Amino acid sequence: MSENNCSSGCAGCTESCGFNGSATITLELDNGVQQECVVVTIFEAAGRKYIALLPVDEQGRNEDGEVYLYRFDDSGMEPTLDNIADDEEYEAASDGFDEWMDSQEYDDLVYYDEESEEDGSGQ
Repeated sequence: MSENNCSSGCAGCTESCGFNGSATITLELDNGVQQECVVVTIFEAAGRKYIALLPVDEQGRNEDGEVYLYRFDDSGMEPTLDNIADDEEYEAASDGFDEWMDSQEYDDLVYYDEESEEDGSGQ
């Protein structure tokens, strides 16, 4: 991880820290290419922490919806990312990310319903 614009250094980071979705990380991929990514969230699954990164182009866009998942460790001086080596762990991380995504959609729906009730529109 060569760049992290999050001023907190991710120590004790949770998905509600306020930096997720705006912090960026520049990864150096196995082929030597540098890839700018937006931090989507840091989440727990199967007793481990993971980070979901959205790769973006020079204009900050992601055209294909691909998300990178990495094992995340913030217990040292600097946060580290590790590849997920086996299929079973990747499945657990993927399921955890899917659950997080579902909870975000649910939260958006509940917020929308509460707004509709407050303005009397019922929609």
